[in-house]
Amino acid sequence: MSRDYELGVIFSPEASEEETRSVLDRIEQIVANHGSQIVKVNQWGRRRLAYPIDRHRDGFYVFIDMVLTPETVIEIERTLKVSEIVLREMVRKRDPKAVQKEREEREARAAAAAAAPEASEEAPAATSAEGTEEAPAATSEEAPVAEATPAEETPAETTAEESATAEPGAENNEEQIEA
Repeated sequence: MSRDYELGVIFSPEASEEETRSVLDRIEQIVANHGSQIVKVNQWGRRRLAYPIDRHRDGFYVFIDMVLTPETVIEIERTLKVSEIVLREMVRKRDPKAVQKEREEREARAAAAAAAPEASEEAPAATSAEGTEEAPAATSEEAPVAEATPAEETPAETTAEESATAEPGAENNEEQIEA
């Protein structure tokens, strides 16, 4: 049974780009061999560690979201423990509700992206087929869209004003924290 996992790896700052790439390729190879999939790779880059590990103060952080079987997790952990350039690694199960929400958002974005090119392809075809009489109408339709953009920004400003009036001491607290 496949489950959603997140793998966090901290590589040694002394490791070269080729060495880190070879470990990441090895992880991808293990995942592919076991019939699992990598959903997202998030490379944070070089960051300061909370405490020294093997006399290193920095590390190269990489987080990978995957759908794996338990056997695959065991193989990945074994591979990372053997590697000398890996300072720390951790595999954890992801919350199923959060994963479902991310999938729905990703599908919605993909559907919106697919619909946008289709709409832009239909618009030029419609104007060329109908003639030049409809071209000014399309321009007048574009103007309300431009007017709608500032209207969308206004609620955000109103929300900021409302939050400031709802908590008058909040600004004073922020000033005290900064001091």
